[in-house]
Amino acid sequence: MNQESQEYFMSLAIEEAKKGDVPYGAVIVKDNQVVAVAYNTVSRDSDPSAHAEINVIRNLTAKLKNPALDGYSIYTTGEPCPMCASACVWTGISEIIYGASIADLIAINQGQINISCEEVIAKSFRNIKVTKGILRQECLKLFA
Repeated sequence: MNQESQEYFMSLAIEEAKKGDVPYGAVIVKDNQVVAVAYNTVSRDSDPSAHAEINVIRNLTAKLKNPALDGYSIYTTGEPCPMCASACVWTGISEIIYGASIADLIAINQGQINISCEEVIAKSFRNIKVTKGILRQECLKLFA
């Protein structure tokens, strides 16, 4: 997928992030079409697992009535934490595209577990393509 398309889908994730309890957003795409969007609802749901990525995966797999997401790409404003990266592994998602890295988020005092999504994937049974830094500055500005 070209960078222009990646930036478009990431801009949609940024718009979702603005609706969240904490400004993280996620969009799932298949065949160049948005199929699900979500944002962080940890506080409003009193659910520590309600990260944007978990929410968007839950929304889509419930709609599909299928836990497998091979052939789908997930766009996230922040690099998936170990929990979210693991959820991507369990679904078999094909690609993760993120804006701000865990290191970027730690640098601006966002609570993070300092394990990259690539480390989680490397220790798993899946091969998930990871593209980083798409609209990175715009994703970081969500926390300004």
